[in-house]
Amino acid sequence: MTKRITGIYGILPADLDDADLLARAAAALKGGVRTLQFRDKKQGYKRAIKRARALRGLCHEFEARLIVNDSVTLAQDCEADGVHLGRDDVPNLLQLRSDVGDELLVGITCRADAAFALSALRDGADYVSFGAIWATRSKPEVPEIGLARLQKARAMFADANICAIGGITRDNVAQVKAAGADCAAVISGLFGSGNPAQIEAEAALLTALWDAA
Repeated sequence: MTKRITGIYGILPADLDDADLLARAAAALKGGVRTLQFRDKKQGYKRAIKRARALRGLCHEFEARLIVNDSVTLAQDCEADGVHLGRDDVPNLLQLRSDVGDELLVGITCRADAAFALSALRDGADYVSFGAIWATRSKPEVPEIGLARLQKARAMFADANICAIGGITRDNVAQVKAAGADCAAVISGLFGSGNPAQIEAEAALLTALWDAA
């Protein structure tokens, strides 16, 4: 499996109960999503590792990737395919890259900071995320950067694996691809309904719109 992430990148809502988490994940995978991110902010490590391992098994049934948010330890312990880290989570990316080796995907949140993105890519990040492209309910405090900043990032980092995030829905996902993103991270635009049948349908639609763009 290539290390480059493309297409629709589903970010599962945090702190769902186990059955809801797995049902939403399965629905997205059935709809064609091939990268899922797991976030578990409040529940404790023992519960998190159990949930992460269940998700990893589910993802691998669909030949999809599991990315763990924030925790390198959790990502390694559940044998996830990657880890996604915020700016404050990476005191020394070069050291982290050395510690985890080349197999684990490492993604870094850059928001709109091109200098930080350049540093992260130099130090071994496999992909960098830019956003919020549009205002988002998931993280209302994050400033909106718009498509123009995404296009600028694409021009600056021609060979980088770029992920767009923030306010992405069926109505604008094609614009995100046209602006140069390799993948589109979607939270509420995919999982907002909470209904597995609707999530599967939305995943299929988002994937089709992306592929057609």
